[in-house]
Amino acid sequence: MYNHKLTGLYAITDAAQNDQQQLITDVEQALLGGARIIQYRDKTTQHDQRCDTAKQLRKLTRQYDALLIINDDVNLASDSHADGVHLGCDDMPISAARAQLGSDAIIGVSCYNDFSLAKQAASNGVDYIAFGRFFPSCTKPDAIQASIETLKMAKHELDIPVVAIGGITTENAATLINAGADMLAIVNDVFSQADIKAAAQHYQKFFTER
Repeated sequence: MYNHKLTGLYAITDAAQNDQQQLITDVEQALLGGARIIQYRDKTTQHDQRCDTAKQLRKLTRQYDALLIINDDVNLASDSHADGVHLGCDDMPISAARAQLGSDAIIGVSCYNDFSLAKQAASNGVDYIAFGRFFPSCTKPDAIQASIETLKMAKHELDIPVVAIGGITTENAATLINAGADMLAIVNDVFSQADIKAAAQHYQKFFTER
């Protein structure tokens, strides 16, 4: 069943940004620009500090009627009362994450370029699936190359929201949306821009003009 908020710009925080207040400010600018989902990604800071940051982000996303997803860390998602968690292939199993977070939590899964993995995840009750990288990415340069055909197949055969990630720019965004992407997950082309709000608006416009 589709969550009506699982569409549009899915902005992922820059894991290299270790200035908490700047991170909060940047995320608010993305939300002002129309970002519908914020994923908080930080694998290095101590749990208590990450939890404090996540709680502040949760307050912001509520204010802007958006969603907060935590990258990888189910405990952090639970402790910060985030909307859900995004899992990779080496993270906690979907069933265990669901048991810990509850039936209302949003659980997304990285499927790289593997349609069978996406099909299995959908049958296991995830709320969205993510494919990528589609284009060269400075965030994850060694990530598996995903095919537009895999994206189209998932959209055609699976009744579940689909995220496209990896090297997305305003020049190639429309190609992914036309292929069926419900959400575009972006780090650098939002959070590395001088005007984050304007960058977010530019991406969100792709969805409002569909």
